Amino acid sequence: MNFYLLTLVKMALTAFVLLTCCAYAVWVERKVLAHIQLRPGPYRVGPHGLLQPLADLIKLLTKEGILPPYANPFFYLLAPFLAVALALSAIAVIPFTPEFELFGVRTAIGLTDLNIGILFLLALSSLGVYGIAIGGWASNNKYSLMGSLRSSAQMVSYELPLAMAIVSPLLMANTLNLREIVELQGGFYFGILPKWNLFAAPVPQVLAFLIFLIAAFAETNRVPFDLPEAESELVAGFHTEYSSMMFASFFMAEYANIITICCVATVLFLGGWHPLWPSEYGSDLVPVVLLAAAGLVLLFHAAQAARRRKWDRFTFPVFGVLLLGASPVFLVPVLKPVLIPFFWFVAKAGFLVFVFIWIRGTLPRYRYDQLMRFAWTFLFPLAVANLLVTSLVVALAG
Repeated sequence: MNFYLLTLVKMALTAFVLLTCCAYAVWVERKVLAHIQLRPGPYRVGPHGLLQPLADLIKLLTKEGILPPYANPFFYLLAPFLAVALALSAIAVIPFTPEFELFGVRTAIGLTDLNIGILFLLALSSLGVYGIAIGGWASNNKYSLMGSLRSSAQMVSYELPLAMAIVSPLLMANTLNLREIVELQGGFYFGILPKWNLFAAPVPQVLAFLIFLIAAFAETNRVPFDLPEAESELVAGFHTEYSSMMFASFFMAEYANIITICCVATVLFLGGWHPLWPSEYGSDLVPVVLLAAAGLVLLFHAAQAARRRKWDRFTFPVFGVLLLGASPVFLVPVLKPVLIPFFWFVAKAGFLVFVFIWIRGTLPRYRYDQLMRFAWTFLFPLAVANLLVTSLVVALAG
């Protein structure tokens, strides 16, 4: 009974946390891009714009949903639902922490532990193209149809190098279970270099990681591969005819896919919940120091708050005290075995999300012919060559 109750609680918490992360990923992206472009970004709704996602949600909920004339109602409504459902389902097999005991049940932060977890993720990734294709076709708009076709071709093309890049660490781990893949990356070479697949012998998977990351940009329709949504070419792409929450659903699916793909990269290449350096050198103190330093910085800025932003004198101390109060929690013996690994997993995945945003604010988009040529004439052959070398070395080493 405890197992089923705990599973229901984890399902509710996972859905709530993922949806909240999707909403605030938009806020983080707008803030980071604003700083790259020397702008303030959103800061009017709530302290430093923290309530901007809530304001956007209210706006989208209250907007009128329009069904275009001559559109196919069933498939038109199915497309955003399909995109969101597939994007949110993928997070279910991601292992965020090692297993621990809770209420007499052996569990972990994460919904399920599938022996074929990586195949489940690849299957959902392959099905994700249907939401975009159906949305463009069902809208009965030629620009939406063109955008969906280009997006479908792009996603199908880049699935191949993505899958090839994934197979390389699987050959080294000899398992399809994501938790076992993470556990095999524990430990350090020479007492300091982590045994992540990115650095692991006999074949460090640096090239596979770069191929995976590039293909992930195309799979999630992000700059420099966001051609289906290029306003100057195709209006707004496959979602031109969508409004209200149906419009928001596609973007929710995009950010959910970004978070999921960063979690997969963390599991396959960056050691999952394992720290960057051994605990005897103070890796367990990193979250404590970071939270305490952030709290002190906020308290310092509260004392220096400018008059034109008077609310900072009230919000900064509150958040500063909260961060200072949260920092010792990571030292509690009962919570430490769970919170420290979870911190390292979130830190790695969060850094990769930042890289997605950073690239968007840095690179221009490709032309469509350049996009497809890059996939088929360079990235795919490179992924195949890396896979052949990895398989040969693993076979000889075994």
